[in-house]
Amino acid sequence: MTVRRRPVYTLRLRSRPWVLGDRTQVMGIVNVTPDSFSDGGICYEPDAALLHARRLIEEGADILDIGGESTRPFSDPVALEEEIERVVPLIRRIREFSDIPISIDTTKAETARRALEAGADIVNDVSALGFDPEMASVAAETRVPLIVMHMLGTPKTMQQSPRYDSLFSEIVAFLEERIRFAVERGVERSQIIVDPGIGFGKSVDHNLRLVRDLDVFHVLERPVLFGASRKRFIGTVLDRPPQEREVGTAVVNTFAAAAGAHIVRVHDVGFHRQAAAMADAVRGAWSTP
Repeated sequence: MTVRRRPVYTLRLRSRPWVLGDRTQVMGIVNVTPDSFSDGGICYEPDAALLHARRLIEEGADILDIGGESTRPFSDPVALEEEIERVVPLIRRIREFSDIPISIDTTKAETARRALEAGADIVNDVSALGFDPEMASVAAETRVPLIVMHMLGTPKTMQQSPRYDSLFSEIVAFLEERIRFAVERGVERSQIIVDPGIGFGKSVDHNLRLVRDLDVFHVLERPVLFGASRKRFIGTVLDRPPQEREVGTAVVNTFAAAAGAHIVRVHDVGFHRQAAAMADAVRGAWSTP
């Protein structure tokens, strides 16, 4: 395994700098949905979602990623008001006891705006500003960090025989174009994070190749988020259901850390916090004579 020097970037949260690259940061997932592929329904009730968020914070999450609409393969979109009702009250309640960075996982500009008003710090848009023309304006006006992700098609269609003529070239070109699109609309380039979109319009082989050669995405000169937690390609390789994919997730996250990923997005924060710390210790050993 080739260990990649990880570039260090300083982004800006509302009231403080946010350094990415000195270690692998762990993003804990809070799906406030009844139908997410791995944990649908577990956090659907408000009190359960709050309890789960508390647990992730206690386990050492660096960031919480809160979403109210499933983006699993073949999923349907959720109405705007329903999505807002799922996520905004939860963000307000978390802000009563924690200042942990919160990303709002949404493709809808109004949901993002309302979540940011409630105390979220980051916009995580799996459509890379492609589904809602107002999302770029929200990111530009609020000046918050923005995560743009590659996806082939939509959640409804992305796994219908995905194919590429040149996997890495096409994903890099897509992300370059999305960065340019955002900057032209007032988003600061220094606030953008890229996500190659593991599992979003990719075959098992595509995903494995992305894990192995993730360092390609440093050509974009932006922090890299890696989100493979419990995904189908891991289950296919190991023949395990979603809840039994943590070992496989830890392996691919270790490859990602070695390749210089800045953030890993996970379900089980406690487990992957340890794995990330161990991966970072190994990374650090390369500089010792």
